[in-house]
Amino acid sequence: MSYTKQLTYYVAQFVDELSKSGLTDVVISPGSRSTPLALTFAEHEYVNHWVHIDERSAAFFALGMAKEKQKPVAILCTSGTAAANYYPAIVEAYYSRIPLLVLTADRPHELRDVGAPQAINQIQMFGNYVKWFQEMAIPDDREQMLKYARSQAARSFHTAYSDNAGPVHLNFPFREPLVPDFSLPNVWGNETAASYHPHYKGEKRLTSADVDEILDNIQKKQNGLIVCGPQTDKDLGLYIAKLAEHWNVPVLVDPLSQLRTGKHSKNNMIESYDAIMKSETVRDKLRPDYIIRFGAMPVSKAFSFFIKENEGVPQYIIEPSEGYRDPTRINTHFLFAESKQVCEQFLCANINIQGGREWLQLWQRLNTTVKGELSIPSTELNEGHVVSELQRTLPNQHTLFVGNSMPIRDVDTFFTNTDKDITIHCNRGANGIDGVVSTALGVAATGKSVTLLIGDVSFYHDLNGLLAAKQYNIDITVVLINNEGGGIFSFLPQAKEPKHFEVLFGTPLHIPFEKGIEMYGGRYERVETWEHFTDTLTKSYNEKGMKVIEVLTNRKENARWHKQKWSDIEQQLLTEIR
Repeated sequence: MSYTKQLTYYVAQFVDELSKSGLTDVVISPGSRSTPLALTFAEHEYVNHWVHIDERSAAFFALGMAKEKQKPVAILCTSGTAAANYYPAIVEAYYSRIPLLVLTADRPHELRDVGAPQAINQIQMFGNYVKWFQEMAIPDDREQMLKYARSQAARSFHTAYSDNAGPVHLNFPFREPLVPDFSLPNVWGNETAASYHPHYKGEKRLTSADVDEILDNIQKKQNGLIVCGPQTDKDLGLYIAKLAEHWNVPVLVDPLSQLRTGKHSKNNMIESYDAIMKSETVRDKLRPDYIIRFGAMPVSKAFSFFIKENEGVPQYIIEPSEGYRDPTRINTHFLFAESKQVCEQFLCANINIQGGREWLQLWQRLNTTVKGELSIPSTELNEGHVVSELQRTLPNQHTLFVGNSMPIRDVDTFFTNTDKDITIHCNRGANGIDGVVSTALGVAATGKSVTLLIGDVSFYHDLNGLLAAKQYNIDITVVLINNEGGGIFSFLPQAKEPKHFEVLFGTPLHIPFEKGIEMYGGRYERVETWEHFTDTLTKSYNEKGMKVIEVLTNRKENARWHKQKWSDIEQQLLTEIR
């Protein structure tokens, strides 16, 4: 019995079962030891294969696809340090709860720890950052082993997206020869057979007793707050809006909550809460009686201060599955149930909640005041108003992908409520700047219209990722904020240490990005005025391929402008509260 025959049937059953389970995309980085899986994926008619040379960028590209599709995407690489380059994206996927299937090829057991090339210890190499790890058996075409291959495929796919989604790692030791023989009969097995392990998932609800207990605890409290942090369900806004208006309670909406955009009512949606809460004096005058939070912890650092300053206030966090996303570590009640189901249960309960009208109206007035101050036009290009212009110009049914550090904070402040159907994404699991370009391209590769808002350091950090845009002619608009370095550090205490600040934190790049963009087949334009920016942005949405719009700003001036804006807002808010 030839090993090639064993290899072919074993790997084909694994790939076919992934397809039957729902896998449609795999991102492959070239290598020799991964040949059996790479060729089999490429041969399967129902799996799209994307080739990305840089494993780090490849993993983030897959993460972006999985983020948008909300189902597992596979990544495949050869043995050795190739797999280690997956690590940053796996960490991000774990913390942001994105399903990834991590498939690493490996040397067989007899070539491990004996000095063989490209043989490192890949057993559980990603530690606790994967939901499940399995060392696969050596290929074998006996019936029980083909069932084993299918069973592992189905289990890995469903484990990746069940409960709190996340990455799953399967390690494949392969002996040579590595090339499958697809001329063998019935390579894919019984194509009409049902999925090996069908999974059925019901909706999680609170018990009636739990609902009554929670509502009884807050019934007599007038000044409640609902908060919605980062989450991806675009239908949730309808439910939270209905609940908030029924209860007469304000809703603090994070930019990644998907509640600032869409057709649902926004009467109670307070999108400027970060700017409102930047002042400790203002926060002190807005003490709530209870807080109910949907989704992850909001982006806003001021909100984190607000929670810590109100430690004795009852807080209820609603999560679909068990998990503790509350870095404030105060006494929190966790409700493990589907968010929409909880809203419905609260609305249908016999206990009626009626918040104080003055409390809601105060938040609404403060929100209006902040938006008025933020809308004051500026003649000079600045990073905050880039977001405002973006919001006005973005087409309907569009995705805005936001880089970390300053871009997401400016989106938090300057992206206000809109009826446009716009999805806002950001890698907020680990909050890193690595892989942002590739993740955005992964989202765009699904066919979505995407604009990426990113800083110069983040853009440089994943410049390799632009190759995918050239290879697959991906349509994307990139708004590149170039302030010559790490702009966020100008807002931190490090900025008061001028002796070493520029070398250690400012890190100016002095790179002509135009040349790199053209190398990857993109079109580049630097804008000088607001009219130029808006016209170029609008034009980009009618063009194919990658378009990069560079906006030059000054780090010191940007920090000064923001601080002055926040000071002006604080003065107006204090007048309003009095």
